[in-house]
Amino acid sequence: MTRWLLTLVLTAGLTAPALFADDVTNPFRKGGDKTDPKVEEKEKPKGSVNAARVAHVKLAGSLDESPVAEDVLFGPPKENLKAKLDRIRKAAHDDKIKALYLELGDLECGYGKLNELRAAVAEFRATGKKTFAYCEELSQKAYLLALACDEIGLPESGGLLLVGLRAEVTFYKNTLDLIKLKVDVVKVGNYKSAVEPFLRETMSPENREQIKSMVDDNFENELVKTMIAARPGRNWTPRQVEELIDKGPYTAREAVRLGLVDKLAYQDEFEAGFAKAIGAKETRIERNYGKAKPAELDFSNPFSMLKALSGGMKKESESDEPKIAVIYAVGSIVSGKSGEGNPLTGGGESVGSETIVNAVRQAEKDKTVKAIVLRVDSPGGSALASDVMWRELKKCKKPVIASMGDVAASGGYYISMAAKKIYAEPGTVTGSIGVFGMKLVTQGIEEWAGMHTDVVSRGKNTGVMSSTFPWSETEKKALENVVDEVYEQFTSKATAGRQAAGKKMTQDELKKLAGGRVWTGRQAKANGLVDELGTLNDAIAGAKQAAGIDPKKDMEILVLPKTQSFLDKLMEGELKMPFGKMAAELRLIPGGEKALRMLAPLIATQKDPVKVLLPFHVEFK
Repeated sequence: MTRWLLTLVLTAGLTAPALFADDVTNPFRKGGDKTDPKVEEKEKPKGSVNAARVAHVKLAGSLDESPVAEDVLFGPPKENLKAKLDRIRKAAHDDKIKALYLELGDLECGYGKLNELRAAVAEFRATGKKTFAYCEELSQKAYLLALACDEIGLPESGGLLLVGLRAEVTFYKNTLDLIKLKVDVVKVGNYKSAVEPFLRETMSPENREQIKSMVDDNFENELVKTMIAARPGRNWTPRQVEELIDKGPYTAREAVRLGLVDKLAYQDEFEAGFAKAIGAKETRIERNYGKAKPAELDFSNPFSMLKALSGGMKKESESDEPKIAVIYAVGSIVSGKSGEGNPLTGGGESVGSETIVNAVRQAEKDKTVKAIVLRVDSPGGSALASDVMWRELKKCKKPVIASMGDVAASGGYYISMAAKKIYAEPGTVTGSIGVFGMKLVTQGIEEWAGMHTDVVSRGKNTGVMSSTFPWSETEKKALENVVDEVYEQFTSKATAGRQAAGKKMTQDELKKLAGGRVWTGRQAKANGLVDELGTLNDAIAGAKQAAGIDPKKDMEILVLPKTQSFLDKLMEGELKMPFGKMAAELRLIPGGEKALRMLAPLIATQKDPVKVLLPFHVEFK
């Protein structure tokens, strides 16, 4: 494998210059094309050197929190949420920057990440600098972020999608019946409804109750109160805001007339108004301020290429300065190594127990690391993997603080229980203390396709892991005993964690909050399931304090687990390519992508029959 790889690199290095020798626009040349005057004109910022500088940051999409690889061969490095937040905070402390300009697209993140962004904008405004937000079509979450700014602009052909909150849960029982598939389930807790979409046609009363509770909480706090606080000059009452919401969506012109948006302008007109707003003669917009640039590659040098493949282009030696380690647990929880999931199942990131355990041990052995922050954005998954990670965090001798993002439910809550203190965002989806066992039974579809399976076995319960047959009565009874025991472990460890954090709570009292019940961060704090409401930065400050360090002291952040280089993944056989057309074709089916996203964590944990997973797949729109 090594010989083959080196041959590939040498071949690429020797042939690339010849392929593009006469092409003056060759993008692979070291340093890029310096001869095309159009390129220089495009790269040159508008405005004089003495103009007031405005930091421009684009925000759109899901804003993933996973640590990103630094070794990107072509194009700029990927950006996660932390990178976006760091750019905003860098602008806040940059004396040359006089204002912040957010160009917004459709934000698909949850309320946890949204609060992180709003907090970063508030931190910027606290310096006395102005903030502007512009979007051609404001979705509701983009609007909630824009409300954190001093001025919001829309083009006259744009609009504001202010309509309130909606939670959708899709049910697949009839679909499974059509294709002769069946789901077998054992569970603990009336609210543990992760399996409902496969067993029912509608919501259970318990599931409807908990979803309604979260929708009501977020509607009142994330939407109504945010709008009132952001527009104090309007003197809106909660009832007036509810009426505004009930009449949406709005055209841009109507949104400006009602005071929901500040300015009706096309983007160039909006930008032209910055100077007057900040009291400057002229402004100079720093496009994509602070964003990392693409690495320069020398294709004529094979050793440069090999260095790039191995991730050596941007590795910096770690200093001996005191640090706070931030360990990211993003995605479905599985046994083994973390990964990018299976694209064929719509899977995203996965949190591997082996990867997180190694990260905790690395942080504990590193003498410069004074405390650990566990950043969780996970709906849970394997009960076994969750417990293994919990154990490693629990026995860590350094202070561990948990910080919850959009979702830290079930297994995501489980691993957070080991922390000395738990921080959640107000809109975090958390709790879901419950357990279930589930498997997909293929006997029906196999028989429909003309297949027949015979069995020879010794032992009553050999079919527990069989995907062909449903559980027998003895198999189901045995699995119920396992699920009950895991639930007892879950609730007893959760109780011990809450007591260690200073909460006076018995296991029976905790069980009243458990049973798979899901809460917002605000509700979880009111019920004692989390300790503080705050951002990742607040959790980092709490970690410093737990380590006996001034919370305001600037410290280096060690991000773990370390991402693998392209070469590492290739050599370890973890880089699976190509993935083929199947995923793309499945996503073309109406509702196919939604179904794949829901199935992903279940399939990822199929080898672990007992699961601690968010009790439903719900979209809050």
